[in-house]
Amino acid sequence: QVQLVESGGGLVQPGGSLRLSCAASGFTFSSYGMSWYRQAPGKERELVVGISSGGITNYADSVKGRFTVSRDNVKSTLYLQMNSLKPEDAAVYYCKQWGGPWGQGTQVTVSS
Repeated sequence: QVQLVESGGGLVQPGGSLRLSCAASGFTFSSYGMSWYRQAPGKERELVVGISSGGITNYADSVKGRFTVSRDNVKSTLYLQMNSLKPEDAAVYYCKQWGGPWGQGTQVTVSS
């Protein structure tokens, strides 16, 4: 059974940083592409970044240069390093296995 558990969200001031984690289990993590999505109140869920099993990444234009995705295939964990956070980055962040389920999400709030 695939399980994805996000953590690391919280409240941060504009310009600050957060590192999100997504602990995966129930599948061979190294064989799957993974993605981070986010959903702000009243908005549709949007792709933040995808990373293939081979490490090829695809970032949304809105986060390029500020966010960095990485994966640790030994720990079966996906990460999202978020720097220079803006109020418009506030959302619930979800990780997702390509072709598979979603995690439960972690809230990111950017406010002074």
